[in-house]
Amino acid sequence: MRTQSLWEHTLTFFPQFLAALKEHATPDATVAVIGASDGKFVLPLAAAGHRVIAVERDPLALHGGEVSLPGDEHAHAKGLIERLELEGLRNRVRIVEEDFLRIEPSEMPCDAVWTSCSWHYSANHRHPLATFVDRMQRLVKQGGLFGAEFMMPVNQRHHPVEHYTSPERLGRHFIGDWDVLLTLRTNEFNERAHIGRLEDHTHRMGLLLAARASAAHSYEKKET
Repeated sequence: MRTQSLWEHTLTFFPQFLAALKEHATPDATVAVIGASDGKFVLPLAAAGHRVIAVERDPLALHGGEVSLPGDEHAHAKGLIERLELEGLRNRVRIVEEDFLRIEPSEMPCDAVWTSCSWHYSANHRHPLATFVDRMQRLVKQGGLFGAEFMMPVNQRHHPVEHYTSPERLGRHFIGDWDVLLTLRTNEFNERAHIGRLEDHTHRMGLLLAARASAAHSYEKKET
């Protein structure tokens, strides 16, 4: 991509999601990105031929504006809309400027859903983690794919907060018609300062990919 996301260099398990998407979905599948930000994941999905639903409520992420960068610097950042237009991808992306938990899942059914480190923000702690997971699951059609990378606890203040979860704890939400395909975790690692965290810091991250059973598979389960 010629237009670079502000989050371009932060660690991600997104390549694993793309590999699973290639296996479980058609090239023109509809993929919802929850917490789309300025398009780190939206643009490559659209460029690959997918129809993308980008859910983001932050006006700065969508429309651009001045941001603070490491080193006490300031810059004008391009928002998601401008970046899509520059790449000629605007017609492949439906932007939903709304709080994700206010959206009725039946209004945006999709073949796959992806989120990256969205639910650990303190503004989201007023809602149980199960609420986020359930709402994301309900977006996914039968035979579809669920992908989430998330922050794991690093220091003591994180441990009482369920939103800093683990692959094992998150996996408990995937029973019945769901099959967990892959879980991964990192050890603690140092990440360079970036927008939103203007000093070097330590993270742990996890990944969970799950597939929702097709209608035929669900029927077979009931029969057995």
